[in-house]
Amino acid sequence: MTPPRPTLIADAAIDLIADAGLRGLTHRAVDEAAGLPAGSTSNLARTRSALLELVLTRIVERETADYPVFTEVEPPQSTLPPRDLLVEVGAEALFQALTSGRRLTLARLELALEATRRPELRAVYDRLGARFAQLAADLLAAAGSTDPEADARRLIRWSDGVLFNATAGSGHWRVPMPEELREDIDRYLTALLDAEV
Repeated sequence: MTPPRPTLIADAAIDLIADAGLRGLTHRAVDEAAGLPAGSTSNLARTRSALLELVLTRIVERETADYPVFTEVEPPQSTLPPRDLLVEVGAEALFQALTSGRRLTLARLELALEATRRPELRAVYDRLGARFAQLAADLLAAAGSTDPEADARRLIRWSDGVLFNATAGSGHWRVPMPEELREDIDRYLTALLDAEV
């Protein structure tokens, strides 16, 4: 079954950004990449800002598709203790973002930089990212954090650093394996949570 036209357009745009950066993203290029008639992209997203918002929304949709935990309103129910669950979810999400989701990560990094110059895109980026921050804060609170919102910001900063390092930074040549990511997250949580005791 052919995906809906907005999905085709957004996915083609993501691939263009991953391959050529934002310089390669034009309405005409998206039409061609999606195999759609000329004007299809501009009919859906008239301006460049609207196209960037469409792409960013689709990135989040695809990144969360395999992790329903990111779309739940309440902290997930699990047989694992909250800290162990946070380690598992964090390591799996990072590993996916660096492997099967690498092209999404590249596109998201490009859009993050563009958001520093486009306040309207910054607002969308921050709004879509809020669910991740809230989930992290909820899990950190359950794990014993005395300041879960601040600890969530710290954990997200660390995670963003891992993603940048292993995608575009000095560590781009080597993806950390899930076991290494679990160990790193566990150590980081020890530093965060034990310092509060």
